[in-house]
Amino acid sequence: MTCRHPAPATAPHPLDPLDAAELKTARHVLEEAGKVSPSTRFALVLLDEPGRHEAAAHRPGRPFTRRLRVTLLDSATGAAAEALVDVTGGVLLSHRALDVAAEGQPQITFEEYGIVDAIVKADPGWRAAMAARGVTDTELAICGPLAAGSLLLDRPGRRLLRSLTWLRCDATDSPWAHPVGGLVADVDVIERKVVRLVDTGPVPVPAECGRYTADSTGPARTDLRPLEITQPEGPSFRLDGPLLTWQNWSFRVDFNAREGLVLHRVTHRDGDRERSVLHRASLAEMAVVYGEAEESRNWVGFLDAGEYSLGRNANALRLGCDCLGEIRYLDAVVADDLGNPETLPNAICIHEEDTGLLWKHTDIFNDMAAESRRARRLVVSYIATVGNYDYGFYWYFQQDGTIAFEVKATGVVQTSAVVPGAGSPHGTEVAPGLLAPHHQHLFCVRLDVAVDGLANTVEERDVVPVPEGPRNPGGNAFTTRTTVLADSADGGRTADPLAGRVWRITNPRVRNRMGEPTAYTLVPQPGPVLLARPGSPAARRVAYGTRHLWVTRHRPDRRYPAGDRPNQHPGGAGLPQWTTGGESLEETELTVWHTFGSTHLPRLEEWPVMPVEPMGFTLKPTGFFDRNPALDLPRETAGHCATPPPEQP
Repeated sequence: MTCRHPAPATAPHPLDPLDAAELKTARHVLEEAGKVSPSTRFALVLLDEPGRHEAAAHRPGRPFTRRLRVTLLDSATGAAAEALVDVTGGVLLSHRALDVAAEGQPQITFEEYGIVDAIVKADPGWRAAMAARGVTDTELAICGPLAAGSLLLDRPGRRLLRSLTWLRCDATDSPWAHPVGGLVADVDVIERKVVRLVDTGPVPVPAECGRYTADSTGPARTDLRPLEITQPEGPSFRLDGPLLTWQNWSFRVDFNAREGLVLHRVTHRDGDRERSVLHRASLAEMAVVYGEAEESRNWVGFLDAGEYSLGRNANALRLGCDCLGEIRYLDAVVADDLGNPETLPNAICIHEEDTGLLWKHTDIFNDMAAESRRARRLVVSYIATVGNYDYGFYWYFQQDGTIAFEVKATGVVQTSAVVPGAGSPHGTEVAPGLLAPHHQHLFCVRLDVAVDGLANTVEERDVVPVPEGPRNPGGNAFTTRTTVLADSADGGRTADPLAGRVWRITNPRVRNRMGEPTAYTLVPQPGPVLLARPGSPAARRVAYGTRHLWVTRHRPDRRYPAGDRPNQHPGGAGLPQWTTGGESLEETELTVWHTFGSTHLPRLEEWPVMPVEPMGFTLKPTGFFDRNPALDLPRETAGHCATPPPEQP
C-alpha cells in the first residue's frame, strides 16, 4: 500500500498507550485507501506491539515505528477485514478480507446493542409471545444483545446475536428482577431481522422489584464514623507519563479496548541492578459460562474480552467510592465504532494501601526487644461493567517483591424465571420465581515472563510425604517433587491443593548466592476448572478453562487464549492449538497463562446487588533475592490513637 498521511507527534516510547492523534491517522489512512464507507464500523483498534527484543533495545529519543491493527466490519453487508496501519509514516501496510465463517466474527459493536433491542421489539413473533405472557406494554422491556456463541443456523458466516428479554417496574428498576422465561430471539444484525424465535412456553414473570439504591432500601445506618486516608506529603510513587516507579518497582502502564489494563516491562531494582520479572501482563480473556439445562438457556456463555471488548466497558472512577486515598487517575483513549478517538476519563486508578504487618519478631532472648515493619502496597486498577456484572481488576505490587492480581466480581447476578417456589437444581431462587443460575467465571491472565531475562523454564512443584523406612523412621518427613515442563505437550496443568502445587518460573542461567536458579513462583487459588462436558460448545470455545495453567513458547501472534476472534467461532483456537507438542519450553521465551475464577452458586445475600467476590493469584519471589528485600524499610513514625469514648452513665 502507498497511501500516506502526515504523522502525528511520535509517542515517547514504543509501548505507550494509543493516543487520539494516532487513531485519527489510522482512520484517515484507511479512508484515503478506499477502505472506509459510511457503513464501515471499527470493531477493534489495537497497537501492534513491538517484539520483546525491540522494546528492550529502545533508548529515549531513538525513532521507532508505531503500527495499529484494525478490525473492520461493514454493517451493511457483514464483510469484515483486518488492516495493519503504520501511523508513524501514514502508510497502509496490509488489508485482508476475513473469512468470518472459519475465523470468527469481529467483536460486538456498541451500536449493535441498540440495533438488537429495536429489531426484537418490532418482531411480530416476539410481540405475540410477550402477549401470551400477559405483556402488551413493552416500552420498559430490555432485549439484551447476547453473544451467539457457536450458533450456526442456515448459512455460515451470518452475523448473529441472541436476545433474552427482561422487564422493569419503571425506568429506575433493575431489569434483572423480571426475566421473561422460555423466550429467545436470534437476530441477524446485518439483515436487521429476527431469523428464529425459540419459545418453550410461558413462565410467570417474577413480580418483585429489584431496586438497591439508597432511596429504595430504607434508612441508612447512622453509626458509621468517617474513615480518611491521608498522605500529607503526597504518594510515594512517581508517574513519568505511563512509566510508574514505586519502592524498587518500575513498569509501564497501558490500556487497550480489548484487555483493558496492560503492564509492560515490570522490573525490580536490587541494589544497583535493574532486574526483569515480566515483559507483559494482562487479563487476556474471561468467560462466564452458565449451567442451566433448559433449551432457552443452555447456550448462555460469554467471552467478555474477545466478544464484548472488555476495555471499552471501563467505568469513570470516582474518588472515595471506587478508590480511596491519595489517588492518581489516568484516562484511556480507545476507538469508537466509527474509528474516532474516545476518551474514557479516570479509567485507571493508582494509589497506595496499608496492608497490615509485613514482618515482625520479638527477641525473647534480648529483653523482649521487638522489631516490626508495616506493609504497604501499590495498587493499579480499573473497573468494567459488562451487562449485569461489574468487575474490578487490581494489580498489587508489594515491598517484599511479591506481585498479586485480584478480580472483585460484583453487580447483579443474571437471572431467569421459574414457577415460584419450584426452584431448580441448576440455580438458587433468590426471590419468588426469580432464579439466579449456577455459573462459572473463568479468567485467564497472560504473563509474558522474563525472570532475570528471557531464558526461562517452568517447574511444577508438589509437596509429598517421604515413605516410611530408614529415610523417614519417625514417619513425619516430607519433601518436594519437581516436574520440569519441558515440552509444549506438557504445558496444560491442573492445580492440586492437597499437594500444595505451585509453579516456579526459573532462569537456570542466573543463580542466587546458594547456587540455585533465580525464580518467581505462581501460587494459585484453585477452584473447579470448566464444568461443561468435553465436546460441548462451551468446552470447545472455552478450552483454556479446562486447565489452571498453560505454558507456551512465546510467539508474537499468540495473544489470546481463546483465539483472536472467538465471536461465533466454533472453538479450538488459541491454547489447544499451541500445546500439541514438539516445542521445547526449556530456557527460552515463554508465556504463562493462568486460569482462575469462581464457580458461583448464588446466595440469597447476593440479591438485589452482590457483595464483591474476590479471586486471584500471587507471584512470589523464590530465590530471586538473596535475603528478605524489605529489610531496609524504615520504622514507622506516625500513628493515630482514637479519642477515648465518653464514660457510660
